Amino acid sequence: MAEKINLGIPEQSRKTIVKGLSKVLADSYTLYIKTHKFHWNVTGPFFAQLHSTFEEQYTQLQEAVDSLAERIRALGEFAPGSAEEFESLSSIKGQKGVPAAMEMIAELLKDHETIARVIREQLPETDKAEDDATNDLLTGRLREHEKTAWMLRAMLEG
Repeated sequence: MAEKINLGIPEQSRKTIVKGLSKVLADSYTLYIKTHKFHWNVTGPFFAQLHSTFEEQYTQLQEAVDSLAERIRALGEFAPGSAEEFESLSSIKGQKGVPAAMEMIAELLKDHETIARVIREQLPETDKAEDDATNDLLTGRLREHEKTAWMLRAMLEG
């Protein structure tokens, strides 16, 4: 029999936080797949730079999804992990076909901004529950998505 979880976070708050974390996880994993696909398939005069940039981004996202899933487990719930679960939870849409390089950048920019907004929606609940560990994780993720969005936006402005 599993031990009752007593982390100092009320059960309903814990479940609400996990629901939000699951959305962020699904968005992050969907964006990981899209970014990896763009890394493989980018072409054009900026191939080398974008190939490398996309690799840095998907590597960072890979680490993030692990941290998000582990936080869900630490809160006592199972993390979603199937394509079906991610598709139903994610605000990010997968990419069919292979867009041109500048369209890839624009698509990733839109997706990083989407995840930033989803994270911001979760922070009031983690604040209310005084769940500093989740708040710290989400704040760090927010910082990374905003920084990546800024860099992608700068590429489009050039």
